[in-house]
Amino acid sequence: MSAAGRDAAREAEREPEREAERDRDGRAAGRPRLRLWPLAAGVLFGAALAVALAVGVSDLDQVARVLVAAAFVYLGSAALGRRSAAWPLFGLTFVLIGLGYALPGVDPLWAMVALVVVLAVYGLARGEIRPAWGLPLQLAALVAAVAVALAVAALGQPWAGLLVGAGLLGHAAWDVHHLRTRRVVAPTLAEFCCALDAVLGVAVIVLSVTG
Repeated sequence: MSAAGRDAAREAEREPEREAERDRDGRAAGRPRLRLWPLAAGVLFGAALAVALAVGVSDLDQVARVLVAAAFVYLGSAALGRRSAAWPLFGLTFVLIGLGYALPGVDPLWAMVALVVVLAVYGLARGEIRPAWGLPLQLAALVAAVAVALAVAALGQPWAGLLVGAGLLGHAAWDVHHLRTRRVVAPTLAEFCCALDAVLGVAVIVLSVTG
């Protein structure tokens, strides 16, 4: 790796520390930090998706796309090297999944996979291969999420639902880790995604076992 590349990698590794220091300075200065809104929004989104699944408006394939979307947001932010990109990327997945609901035959999964290829190539070209917890780890997580989504078609209930539910709860833990380390995505996105994943994951498991 060139000297410039090593310097960029070190700067990326130090960014969470600098962000945490800025957070501590902000609290010390008395600046309020609102954290209820991402949690409340995540709970509402998760509950709405759970109700849609329960009444038959949605199905397990579409819920699995939500898991892929969550992983996509993380990968995109890592590839772009900007935590602030998380919310625009979430907006993009929201549109894609909405089209999947509204237009029969439109599968947002493959649209996200195609965008992942573009983002991954762009990230590698920018030297985002380092640090390991950035693009490499997020790419591995997205591959796992896509594998879960594809497995749904091969598995019957309750196993498909249990797999998707476990995947969502696992991603909620992923959100908590990245929130604590201040890595990859904006803290508000991590909080929102954690609440959404947890609510929807529990609902999917309950519906799979009781249905």
